[in-house]
Amino acid sequence: MIGLDISSSSAKLVELSQDRSSNLVLERCAIEPLGRGWINDGNIENFEEVVDALRRLVAKSGTKAKSAAMALPASVVISKKIILPSGLSEREMEIQVESEANQYIPFSLDEVSLDFCVVGPSSTSAGDVEVVIAASRKEKVSDRQGLAEAIGLTPEVIDVESYASRLAAGRIVERLPGGGTDAMIALFEIGATTSTLQVLRNDELLYERDQVFGGAQLTQMLVRQYGFTQEEAEAKKRAGELPDDYGQVVLHPFIESMGQEVERALKFFFTSTPHHRVDYILLAGGSAGLPGLTEAVTNHTSFPCQVLNPFEGMEIARGVREKKMLREAPSYLTACGLAMRRFLR
Repeated sequence: MIGLDISSSSAKLVELSQDRSSNLVLERCAIEPLGRGWINDGNIENFEEVVDALRRLVAKSGTKAKSAAMALPASVVISKKIILPSGLSEREMEIQVESEANQYIPFSLDEVSLDFCVVGPSSTSAGDVEVVIAASRKEKVSDRQGLAEAIGLTPEVIDVESYASRLAAGRIVERLPGGGTDAMIALFEIGATTSTLQVLRNDELLYERDQVFGGAQLTQMLVRQYGFTQEEAEAKKRAGELPDDYGQVVLHPFIESMGQEVERALKFFFTSTPHHRVDYILLAGGSAGLPGLTEAVTNHTSFPCQVLNPFEGMEIARGVREKKMLREAPSYLTACGLAMRRFLR
């Protein structure tokens, strides 16, 4: 099963396996850019164009897998954590979940795809369990399923993007000093137009917020500064074929703006919660690896910052172009988390 992450600017594919010691092995990874406006706010506006791009992605990766784990953006999913008695049968739990869901979902249950997951024992109610409910309009799920089926894949898992990214990030948190226990982690994902802050502690999501800022602003700065078309700017940015003064007049101001945006996001977190510090900032997304960004974030926030490589500690298969993978690794966070679902079902 592959992890297939489809965002507004690109599609990412990751295929993982396990060796005899159950260590994860990166078998394949690939990225294919998507045209501007093909996907907006999670909605697929240009279905055929996206299908063609996904076919190119699968061919480029060389995968032979026929099943996929995919995800919906959190903005189109309603999630709620509830407490239920432990010891319920699966059918009894389904009935309870549907009853609880009616209170939180502003649609008829006939119009939504509903799922739930038992997180574990409740920390506040002895003898009970915490259960996460997730629901989305059926057409949103059908759109993702339709994309997979159009390229000959079976969509076995439909996840939530933020859940998948947290799963992949969890591996890296475990590699921090002390196994990351009790550490306050600020996971900042830089998308094309939107960046998301998730604050985590011991696998618990404490806070989540989106900000309208991302790598597309760097592209717009290239268009304004050099007169490139949107497509030229994207291509040159990906290839690193940029004018000599790019670093000073475009990249440096963008890096400073990103540092300020991360600082601003953390200030919102501090002012709306009892917390006033984080232990680590982890950066992911297509722009996370820009030179100087981690230093700028630390300068603006005073907290240690590092770029997140979701493949850290994995074996790398011979077919993977390692230098290219390392350069693009922060972009694969969600796709990696989706691919990991294969081993958690």
